Amino acid sequence: MSEASQRLNLAEFTVSELSAALKRTVEDAFTFVRVRGEISGLKIAASGHAYFDLKDEKAVLNAVIWRPTVRALRLKPEAGMEVICSGRITTYAGSSRYQIIVEELELAGTGALMALIEQRKQKLAAEGLFDSARKRPLPFLPDVIGVVTSPSGAVIRDILHRLAERFPRRVLLWPVAVQGDKAAGEIAAAIAGFNALLPDGPVPRPDVVIVARGGGSVEDLMAFNDEAVVRAAAASRIPLISAVGHETDTTLIDYAADRRAPTPTAAAEIAVPVRADLIGQVLDLDRRSQRSFTRAMAERRTRLHGLARALPRVSQLFGAQQQRFDVASTGLANALQRNLALHWQEFAQIATLLRPQCVKHKLETGGERSAALAQRLDLIIRTRLAEHARAIEGLGRILDSASYRAALARGFALVRGADGHLHRSAAGLKPGEHLALIFADGARQVVVSDGPQKVLQGRGK
Repeated sequence: MSEASQRLNLAEFTVSELSAALKRTVEDAFTFVRVRGEISGLKIAASGHAYFDLKDEKAVLNAVIWRPTVRALRLKPEAGMEVICSGRITTYAGSSRYQIIVEELELAGTGALMALIEQRKQKLAAEGLFDSARKRPLPFLPDVIGVVTSPSGAVIRDILHRLAERFPRRVLLWPVAVQGDKAAGEIAAAIAGFNALLPDGPVPRPDVVIVARGGGSVEDLMAFNDEAVVRAAAASRIPLISAVGHETDTTLIDYAADRRAPTPTAAAEIAVPVRADLIGQVLDLDRRSQRSFTRAMAERRTRLHGLARALPRVSQLFGAQQQRFDVASTGLANALQRNLALHWQEFAQIATLLRPQCVKHKLETGGERSAALAQRLDLIIRTRLAEHARAIEGLGRILDSASYRAALARGFALVRGADGHLHRSAAGLKPGEHLALIFADGARQVVVSDGPQKVLQGRGK
C-alpha cells in the first residue's frame, strides 16, 4: 500500500478530540513536576486565581495558581522572584498551550531568599517602620514581662533562668509556632494581643515584650521576616525586644523592634538589671548622702562659730544701760526723800498761820484732816515705792542676766594685769608678770611662768 493510501486510511479527529488526546498524553507523562524559573507577567484575576509566566534564558512556561491554593501558600508570588513551582503539567485547549498548575511555591535557594528579604527591607524602611525616632525606651525595672516564643523549646527556659538569676519578675508566655506556615500569623497576633490587654485588667499588661527564637537557617527564620510580623512589631505600643537566632542572625523584626538582643538570654539581661548591683548602688548612695550631710553640718557649725566670735560682748551691749540704771535708781530714792520733806515743810508753814482763837477748833478739825491726808500721803508714797521697787527688781534681773558676773558663775574668769587692764589672750603675757584672776566667789593672784606652755602659778589674795 502506498504512503498516500495509508494517509487516506488514518483516523480523522476533530480539534476538540485532538486537544483532549494531547491533554491526556501530557498529564499522563508529567503527573507531578518541579520547575525552576523566574516569575514574569504576574496577574491576579478578579476570581482570585493567579496567572504568570515561568521563564528562564531560553523558554517560557505558562503557570496558574487556583484561588484556594493562593490563600494557602506560605510564599506569595511576586514579579521577578526566582522560584521552584511544584505541580502538574496540563494543556489549555482555548489557546493551544501547555501550562503548569502550581500547588506549591518556594524560593529557589538562599540567594533568592536573601534577595526577597532585602527587597522587603527596602520597602518597609521607605515607609519609616525602621526609623530610630519610633523606638521607645525600655522600662528600667518592668513588673511584668511578656514573652512570645514556643512553649516547648529551650528559649523560654533560658529566659526564665536568666531572669531568676538577675531580678525575678512576673512572666507571661504567649505560646506560638516559631517556624512553618502558621508561625508568622501567630507571632503577629501575639504581639497585637499583648498590646490589647488592659493595664488594670484581670491579665496584667506587660511593661516590655520579648519576641524570641533559637538559631536556625534562613528558611527557619523566615517567619520573623514576614511583613505582618514586622508591622506588628513597629505598631506595638509596648516596648519590644527582638531576640531571634544567634548573634550573627538578622531578621527584619530586629529593625522594627525597640531593641535587638543577640540571643534570648541576652534579651533577659537587657530587660532587667542585676538586683545585687542595685542594692550595692543604693547602699553606696546612702553612704555618700550621710557623708555629704555630715560635711555640710560641720561647715555650717564652723561658720556659725565664726559669726558668733564677730558679735559684740554682753558687757559692750548693756554696759551703758546698766550705768544709767544705777544712776536712775540712786536719784529716785533721793528724790522721794526730798519730796516728802517738802510736803512736811508746807504743812508746818500752814500750821503757823492759823489764828490762836481758832487753834483749838482748827487743831481738832485740822488734826483729823491732817491725819487723813497723812494716811493718804503715806499710802501714795508706799504705792509709789512699791512700783519703783518692782521696776528696779525687774531691771536688776535683766542686769544680772546680761552681767559678766553671770558668765563668772558658769565657770569663767576675768584676767587683769597689775595695772588693772583686762587680758583677752595669752600672746601678750610675759614670764613673771603678776595677774589677778577674778572668779564669781573671789579673786586670786597668779604669776606667769615660762615653759612649753605658759603656766600660771597662783597664790591666795
